[in-house]
Amino acid sequence: MKIYPTEQIRNVGIFGHQGSGKTSLTEAMLYVAGHVDRLGKVDEGHATTDFDPDEISKKISVFSALAPIEWKDVKINVIDTPGFFDFVAENLAALRVTEGAILVGAANSGLEVGLEKNWDLCEKNKKMRILFINKMDKENANFQHFIDECGERLKGAHVVPLQIPIGAAESFSGIIDLVSHKAYEYDAKGVAKEIAVPASCADEVESWREKLTEAAAEASEELMEKYFETMELSDEEIVNGLQTRIHSGELVPVFCGSSATLAGISTLLDAVKHYIPAPVAEEKAVDANDKEVMLQADAKAPAAALIFKTSSDPYVGKISYMRVFSGTLKSDSTLYNLARDCEEKLGNLLCMRGKSQEKIAEAPAGDIVAVGRLGASATGDTLSENSRKVRVEGINMPKSFYSRAISAKSKADEDKLSANLQRVMQEDPTLILKRDEETHQTVLSGIGDMQLSLVVERLKRMGVEVELSDVKIPYKETMRGKVSHSYRHKKQAGGRGQFGEVHVEFEGLPRGTGFVFEDAIVGGVISKNFIPAVEKGITKTMNEGVLSGNPMVDVKARLFFGKMHDVDSSDAAFQMAGSMCFKEAVRMPEAKPVILEPIVNVEVIVPDAYMGDVIGDLNSKRGKIQGMDPAEGGLQCIKAQVPQSEMMNYAIDLRSITQGRGEFNMAFDHYEDAPREVADKIIADYEAAKAAK
Repeated sequence: MKIYPTEQIRNVGIFGHQGSGKTSLTEAMLYVAGHVDRLGKVDEGHATTDFDPDEISKKISVFSALAPIEWKDVKINVIDTPGFFDFVAENLAALRVTEGAILVGAANSGLEVGLEKNWDLCEKNKKMRILFINKMDKENANFQHFIDECGERLKGAHVVPLQIPIGAAESFSGIIDLVSHKAYEYDAKGVAKEIAVPASCADEVESWREKLTEAAAEASEELMEKYFETMELSDEEIVNGLQTRIHSGELVPVFCGSSATLAGISTLLDAVKHYIPAPVAEEKAVDANDKEVMLQADAKAPAAALIFKTSSDPYVGKISYMRVFSGTLKSDSTLYNLARDCEEKLGNLLCMRGKSQEKIAEAPAGDIVAVGRLGASATGDTLSENSRKVRVEGINMPKSFYSRAISAKSKADEDKLSANLQRVMQEDPTLILKRDEETHQTVLSGIGDMQLSLVVERLKRMGVEVELSDVKIPYKETMRGKVSHSYRHKKQAGGRGQFGEVHVEFEGLPRGTGFVFEDAIVGGVISKNFIPAVEKGITKTMNEGVLSGNPMVDVKARLFFGKMHDVDSSDAAFQMAGSMCFKEAVRMPEAKPVILEPIVNVEVIVPDAYMGDVIGDLNSKRGKIQGMDPAEGGLQCIKAQVPQSEMMNYAIDLRSITQGRGEFNMAFDHYEDAPREVADKIIADYEAAKAAK
């Protein structure tokens, strides 16, 4: 791979719904450009950009993959991304380092939610788009229906076809370029051959050409005036007008074809060259003094690059993918990581195409490159020269709310789990691992169930057997009443015995007060030396729980009387007396014991059409709707408070209810008394678990 200057580089991500043909399109582009000598198939497990074992076995993309293409004097850095919702982090990273997106839709499936969501991500991130309607050769393919759906459902930019198909399904035979007014058919290698525009398409061509010309004329007052005067624009004027509006994001050009038959692939590559802007824009950064600076896309400036992806190679080890925003990266150079305050020595720079690697000497501003075996640096970090230490904005990852407890199946697996899990987490920044000290579980959180199930499979390939289980809810116990109780601990089995008697008054306190212990002993009936032991016995039992095994909180214990023995009393005896006194007192009706359950604040952002279903579902989860507010993009934000126990699978539930269009945030708010039927079940489950041990 030769080194291309910044002006001759194009960076583009390929996005769309699962199954729309994104990876097949990438493969077709590589084949037509001559980078692969056979057309790899996803179903057969040999597509260039689906090379991970999980991708081959599942026949879906799990990770984004880089596929640089040399086409007519430009280098096109294509990033093929997953369509499944669990792996949206890969899409966000690709959007961060590209100037544009190819959104892929399947002509036989219509406009699907995955394309809608990626369209919205492009709108939010102000990325220009090209829409490619794939699978025109498939049964039920309908170009016009797809365009109509785009006009009805996609917000923001205006969709304008630059091509239309000749026929559809079994009659699909080529495309008509509306700008040049030429028609093409394609051979088995994707080479275009010009043909006459079919007479049957003449009226359709004129209609679309008129709309296209009008769209181009709106690029400037000069073009608009000429169009009003002559009702015509030259092909060059149309291209320039379209290019202006496409770069600004006002227009989204539509192309069509088939990644299976290779029809339309070469013209799509031409479109990327003409309509995706070169990576010459300035980039905001922050220097070592937290002052904003602007980085120029100048190969001669000090180097600065963002790590947007990390992967693991069985031979190279850790591979870091970087977008160069300024300067030129060179092999064997040393850069500085401002966020981690450390230097990084670069080894060989690698041009990656799927899993294949080619060493290159340097990568100028705008290019995308990889490097192996970096030390502390991770996804989202910036590497820059010591002469200008800067960091650019990282990647805004989605929050991870789908959680499962993870545990090793054996002691041998436990010893290997931590290091191997860290390797997996390096590749996916949305995976979060934490130890819950209340429930004594190690909890792994991510975007969805498929993502976590693949973590288990990856660990298994690393030789670590783990299992996922339900996350325990951190319930708590308390009491609402007031009760006095006494307990005598007495044992005599030869030699010195054990004796300790306590009389304690227990009462519930307001939420959040904590534990209060009052020493009300008078007359020395219990030695001051034994008082701490009574308190220790009570607090130990509170931490272990009495009703459900969960910690008891917000209780006052007033020790007001007791007895001791000159010989047989001890700290251990009074600790046991305090513990048993508390256990028995809490179970008395006057204590009015209750289970407290955690309540979370939830914000659900959905289109209007799903409002009723979402609210109904939240109500069924014992949620309390707090209100509704308009959200960005014409969406609605539903605010509610819901028991945490009802939200553990909400990432999956919401996806099902809204067909993947809904999003939510969740944060702990407070504890509330659990309803009687809920509390009874918690206690019954605890007793059953104890009996089973």
